[in-house]
Amino acid sequence: MSARELLQTLVGQKSIIKIVTAYKILAAAGDYGAEDVISESASIGTPFVFENMARKEGGTGEIIKAQVFCSKTGLIPRITLYLFSKIPTTNLLDNVANAAPSVADYPTCEGQLDFPGLEDLGGGSMTVITPSTIGNVPLPYKCIGTSLYGIAVTRDAITGEAVGMSLNFKLQIRQD
Repeated sequence: MSARELLQTLVGQKSIIKIVTAYKILAAAGDYGAEDVISESASIGTPFVFENMARKEGGTGEIIKAQVFCSKTGLIPRITLYLFSKIPTTNLLDNVANAAPSVADYPTCEGQLDFPGLEDLGGGSMTVITPSTIGNVPLPYKCIGTSLYGIAVTRDAITGEAVGMSLNFKLQIRQD
C-alpha cells in the first residue's frame, strides 16, 4: 500500500497521519554528563513543544516513528525524550542533571522515546526509531490541550558540543 493510499484509508477511518517537529538552538556551554538535560539555556530552560499533536483539546493519538537530528557533526550520544501532556515542573535547564519524570509530573507523563546512538556520516548526526526498532514506538498519548511537551536527556556524556548547535525532533503521528 502506498503512503497516499494509507493516508486515504486512515482519513476514511477518521485518523490522520502527520509530521510534527520541535527544535532548539542549544546553550551547550560545557560538556554534557550522562543523564543531563539538553536545552537552550542554563538559567531559563523550556520544554520542547510539539504543537497540534491532537486535533482538539484532550485528543489522542500515537507516535509511529521518530527522528532526532543534531546539527553538529561527530556527536553520537543516545538520547531519551520524555513527553508530557502539560509543561513539566521538573528541571528544564541545559547541562543540569535530569530529574524527569518527577513524582509531581508523573500523572501527565505520556512516556518516553529512547533513541539509539546518533550516527554521523559526515553531515549532522541523526537517528530514527520505528516500530521495527527499539525505542518505544508506537507510543500512544493523550493531550490535555493539543500539544505535548518534551525534555531531552542525553544518556551518554557528550564532548565536542558547540554553542548554537541545534537539536531537532521530528515525530510522525497518527491522530485520532
